[in-house]
Amino acid sequence: MLELNHIEKYYNAGTVHEMCMFHDFSMKIAKGQFVSVVGSNGSGKTSLLNIICGSIPLDGGNILINGRDITRMPEYQRQRRIGRVYQNPAMGTCPSMTILENMSLADNKGKAFNLRRGTDKRRIDFYREQLRFLGLGLEDKLHVKVGVLSGGQRQAMALLMSTMTKIEFLILDEHTAALDPKTAELIMELTGRVVKEKKLTTIMVTHNLRYAVEYGDRLVMMHQGQAIIDEAGEAKRAIQTKDILDKFNEISIECGN
Repeated sequence: MLELNHIEKYYNAGTVHEMCMFHDFSMKIAKGQFVSVVGSNGSGKTSLLNIICGSIPLDGGNILINGRDITRMPEYQRQRRIGRVYQNPAMGTCPSMTILENMSLADNKGKAFNLRRGTDKRRIDFYREQLRFLGLGLEDKLHVKVGVLSGGQRQAMALLMSTMTKIEFLILDEHTAALDPKTAELIMELTGRVVKEKKLTTIMVTHNLRYAVEYGDRLVMMHQGQAIIDEAGEAKRAIQTKDILDKFNEISIECGN
């Protein structure tokens, strides 16, 4: 279980531009849950992910994983337990290295490389099998540099690479936003398969309201650092895209837009 307890986060603290992003914010995410998070720009979605991953520090509160306090754990140590896929496909792979080399890096995440070859030839068949799962023919292009692949192929690889090692949480940071509609659908289908097969606790931030409704078993809508919608199970399955859109419009009117 992931627990965020009484979180406090301020940007530009102590200046005239000080902004409170989270005040006394708490949330619990059960093991195996797939949480879809929506909200307008500045609502706290990405800050929430960055706090969980350790990319930004807290000003108050604590974070627990299965009862262990990780609040002061550095980001690189959290990455051993957390896989993250970013909006930009270029951030999840190394373009100047081959598919094989990228897979080897992901396979050795959290391990000491020492003075030995970066690629273990005994694992090549395993890498091919993993890539075959994507259905993109990448298993036959192991020696092709990742930089020549399409954005969709790279994002599919980033999704695969982030889940190759044993992780507890998968963080999806608007991972289809930079893709064309057809490719985004493919990546979402792959996402659903990966999460289901590996039984991953998943948090997905998305601007696509249909994806938020169709995927996951819990839906959270953020606004000004608070969860104004938080529904799971049957209540989540009853939510329609129009319901969320109406809430967005309501907030927009309240804010004078």
